Amino acid sequence: MKNVKKLVLAGLAFMLIFSACKKKEKEEDKDTDSASENFLATSIGNDMGNVADEAGRTKNISSFKTTATSLILSSCATIQFDTIAGSNVDTLTVNFGNANCLCNDGRYRRGSLVITFTGKYKDSLTTITITPKNYFVNDNGVTGSKTVKNLGHNAQGHLVYDITENFTIAKAGGGSIVFFGTRKREWLQGENTLIWADDKYSITGSASGYNANGRSFTSSITIPLIRDMSIGCRKHFVQGTIVHTPDGRPDRIIDFGSGACDNKATVTINNKVYEIDLP
Repeated sequence: MKNVKKLVLAGLAFMLIFSACKKKEKEEDKDTDSASENFLATSIGNDMGNVADEAGRTKNISSFKTTATSLILSSCATIQFDTIAGSNVDTLTVNFGNANCLCNDGRYRRGSLVITFTGKYKDSLTTITITPKNYFVNDNGVTGSKTVKNLGHNAQGHLVYDITENFTIAKAGGGSIVFFGTRKREWLQGENTLIWADDKYSITGSASGYNANGRSFTSSITIPLIRDMSIGCRKHFVQGTIVHTPDGRPDRIIDFGSGACDNKATVTINNKVYEIDLP
């Protein structure tokens, strides 16, 4: 009889532990933090490219530094322009200073971005390398590099850029995101003007790395991400879908909507939809 009681108690204990584990797993499956981190990494990488884009329009210091709301940078950023003697490599160093600098896209930056060009921005095969130095965006520290290569015009007459990203983001709230991205960016509108606000880009590709909790992930852009640079829209993607998959967890489907200029996105996990605010 004692043995039977022991078996019954052991069985009950196992059921309680199993139930608790299943409950915990279910709760974790509702967690949208990893999806938000994926957006943070994607957005910071994209914005580094936007700063380089603005610099590459003319490679002219006076037109790069501006307080105009149609561009990204504000007057708290300083620019140094160098041409390496005997080479075709030009370097722009964008210094946001040691204190947070509020830029015209609504984000605070400090530190520097060092941007090198092997040719003119719109020329095929030009390679642009962006390297952060003590660089922070909204107090998130960024290290690593981003490389952008001009592939020329596609059949639709749009410039296409091949993008490789390899960086780590030390989150302001703690933990680090490791991000390896391979992207293609298509310049949909605004190539032939110097007006930043009429630009629109499409971004496709995939990524992998580690979330802030150390869990590995893969992600894929299943519907192209659209960045609309018009005033009031440029801070977030306005369309597109990313499927983000943390190791051992269900897919997180991140949907940026159908074109509205807002800071909202949805994350779908196990067919349940959650709304998140984009940072």
